[in-house]
Amino acid sequence: MKINFFYSEANKGGILRVLAGFLIFLISTNLVNAQFRQSGGNTFTYEEIYDTPYEIHKLFLMIQPLYGELFVANVNVGFGLEAQYYLKDKLDFRAHARKTYTKKFDHSRNIAEKNSNVDNLPNVYNYYELGATYHVVDKEEDTETRMVLYSKRYKGRKWVAKVPDHAIIPSKVRKIYGVRLGALAYDTSTDLDRALEQQEVTLVDAAGTPIDEEAVIFGNLSTQAIYIGGSSAWIKNFAVKPDKTYSDLTNDLIFTTYLDIIVAPSVKVDDVRYNNRIYDTDVLKTNMLGIRGGMEGKFNRDFSWAYGAEIGFRPGIKNRGFYALFKISFPVIGTSLNHSKEAFGK
Repeated sequence: MKINFFYSEANKGGILRVLAGFLIFLISTNLVNAQFRQSGGNTFTYEEIYDTPYEIHKLFLMIQPLYGELFVANVNVGFGLEAQYYLKDKLDFRAHARKTYTKKFDHSRNIAEKNSNVDNLPNVYNYYELGATYHVVDKEEDTETRMVLYSKRYKGRKWVAKVPDHAIIPSKVRKIYGVRLGALAYDTSTDLDRALEQQEVTLVDAAGTPIDEEAVIFGNLSTQAIYIGGSSAWIKNFAVKPDKTYSDLTNDLIFTTYLDIIVAPSVKVDDVRYNNRIYDTDVLKTNMLGIRGGMEGKFNRDFSWAYGAEIGFRPGIKNRGFYALFKISFPVIGTSLNHSKEAFGK
């Protein structure tokens, strides 16, 4: 299998500019103890309940009932599982797996089973990832958080018709700048007709005979890769109790952005079997390099939800590596692994 060492896809569509823009995210933040200003110049009083960004759960288990992936090699929708573990403010580990619901949500496989006339059985789409982040910088800073004030008096149409009050409250934020390292693997069926047409090549057998022009060619692609990159995380974990006018306010968001380079020692396109002949796929060019940027958000609670999105180019068949991904996790189960004292009883 030929490997293309030059990542020409990254130049198409200004991928670096897209990734840079994708990672610019402004987080609005949180709260503390005292008398502070409110929109419109008014004031309100509140009592701090806690403000401890280092006292978060150690383990998060995430069930993902839905993800969607616009992958040039294979558009797919399905479900997944994810786990993340924080070790002594120095490391965090992450494991993730996902697959499609059924054949109908595995686009290339579905089309292959209906239309392909080669002898290869199409792969089911599967994705696996395992990695760790080392906290190069892990510090706490003072900041301010803009909070929406909600009153129990605002119900129904009153709440819809009212412009919400806001307050800017001092709080603490934990900032983590880390180095990421891990491995990923995926396997999928894919449309080789389009890949061959884009690269202007033809499959031939051992005797040099081209494959029949009437062949509808879908094949299987599998990739094993490592990734290395950097990440930034912002953690807030505080709550305040305002005066009797407003309800309690909480901000316990753990938000992470990341940027990775992906290197694939193994990119394999299965040889095509057709009419009892084997056609070598070495004529197809592949990329061993990829790049991705993403963001993830979850909450420091016993029972909650999370979200994530990612965009980039995967190692694989040349010109067919672009993808965009979103995922939703619910429920997310968090635990401090200390049953005698779970975080704030939330």
